[in-house]
Amino acid sequence: HNNCHRPPDRHQEMKAYLTISHGDNHLGTLRLSLRPDIVPRTVENFVHYLTTKKSQSSSSSSSSAIRGNNSSDSEAGYRDSTFHRIIPKFMAQGGDFLNHDGTGSASIYGPSFADENFLLSHSQRGTLSMANSGPDTNGCQFFITFRATAHLDGRHVVFGYVDWREDEESALVLEKLERVRTERRNDRPLERV
Repeated sequence: HNNCHRPPDRHQEMKAYLTISHGDNHLGTLRLSLRPDIVPRTVENFVHYLTTKKSQSSSSSSSSAIRGNNSSDSEAGYRDSTFHRIIPKFMAQGGDFLNHDGTGSASIYGPSFADENFLLSHSQRGTLSMANSGPDTNGCQFFITFRATAHLDGRHVVFGYVDWREDEESALVLEKLERVRTERRNDRPLERV
């Protein structure tokens, strides 16, 4: 349930969305604005996994083996993946469709790719940014902030934001996501998100 398209104006933003469920309950849709005009490689990587459907074949192609550290799953994409970490008043992290726990990394450029730039900041609720394990280790994981997080500027590549100001459903889904109950020891949701 993922989709992308480019609007005719307003910078060179690309619109996309994530359909979110919590357990068996449909929470709704997060509408996103991506910034390929500022971070084209990062947006291309995100959009690839946003629109990729897991192949029907059980054998993996050579390109799959190159792209990820777990070749049979490297083309799975974000469909049916989870938010494995949610911290109220901070962020929700997801996109690890390889290991589903924050340890998996894959990209269309190899197991990881370099920080493209830090021109966009973590200046608002709903900032969409790359999760990493240090400089130049971007992969498939991303996070969405629940507030401005300036301490992450210069460390994580921002590539878009949730349209929560213009879209009431996105605002409500972001609120519901932030209220998901989690395990205290590791911030993992008690039910699949």
